[in-house]
Amino acid sequence: MSKLRCGEWWHKPCRLLRCPAHGVVTEWAPFARYRSGFTAEFEDVAAFPATRTDKSAIARFLRIDWDTVGRIIERVVDTELDTGRLDDLVTIGVDEISWRKHHEYLTLVSNHATGKIVWGRAGKDTAALDAFFDELGTERAQQIEAASMDMGAAFRKSVAAHAPGAVICIDPFHVVKLVTDAFDKVRRIEWQAMRQIDPVSAKLFKGARWALLKNPENLDEDQAAQLRRFRRRGGTLWAGYKLKEALRAIFHGDLAPGDALCLLETWCTQAENSGMAPFAKAAGTLRKHLAGINAALERKINNGRHEGINSNVRLIIRRARGFHSADAALGLVMLTCGPITLHLPWEQSPA
Repeated sequence: MSKLRCGEWWHKPCRLLRCPAHGVVTEWAPFARYRSGFTAEFEDVAAFPATRTDKSAIARFLRIDWDTVGRIIERVVDTELDTGRLDDLVTIGVDEISWRKHHEYLTLVSNHATGKIVWGRAGKDTAALDAFFDELGTERAQQIEAASMDMGAAFRKSVAAHAPGAVICIDPFHVVKLVTDAFDKVRRIEWQAMRQIDPVSAKLFKGARWALLKNPENLDEDQAAQLRRFRRRGGTLWAGYKLKEALRAIFHGDLAPGDALCLLETWCTQAENSGMAPFAKAAGTLRKHLAGINAALERKINNGRHEGINSNVRLIIRRARGFHSADAALGLVMLTCGPITLHLPWEQSPA
């Protein structure tokens, strides 16, 4: 039989077989995946651009709808995902990401050593991560030395129950995010007050949100000019901005863990005495997690790579708005960021 070309229509009747153990089953077609109407080569070709482009381009190029692409991706992931991805896990990163509006989340587990997402499931509670440890098994769970995560209790509870020897590390990214969110609350409070007291200034500073929230080195010329105006104006908003940047500088400087922890404790005291309730609340939260933050600093565990993955995941999710199930969205995430290598038909060595 000649080699089946990618995209070629092929109709092959599959016989029904009567198995004493499993009943009536369908004969397996060696050139197609289970319960697929396409060849495996065609599915590989369809899955490859899904990691790099939007649904409209794929649908137009291959003349299939996006739901079909989603099902193809699930089948490709089922067969091509590295079966040994959960072996030899030592340091893991755990995070959740929204894949759809109305609080629809995926829990993702990454391997810090490889920078790959090795597991995922719908949900963001303790039960979601419990399912990871159920699949991992007791023996492999005991090998985990550290797990980085945010400051929520759900993931910490699951890790403590299944991998009690693992050190909980609070990733600096989440610390900076907590304080940035606190500053954004201060910004909104000041904006509303400005609208009531000084409408002219409020109109002048309208639309300056990103000038205050972005890292200073990432500002464009207009945003940098807006930031200079805020500095000249001073007041509570500028004081809050300096607190936010002071916290960020602690983790972006080349400091020894002990020095960074000392500066963080000093920052918490300043935030608690700042008179800004959101910052005081954030400082109280950080004090509860100083041990986990220090563990991350000592082990040099940084979810920067994991958050880089998450940035890619968010882009993937935006492309995958046509997906209506968590399994399809998770399949695309694993296809793009997981330990999978797609071999396109023209890249394979001839038989």
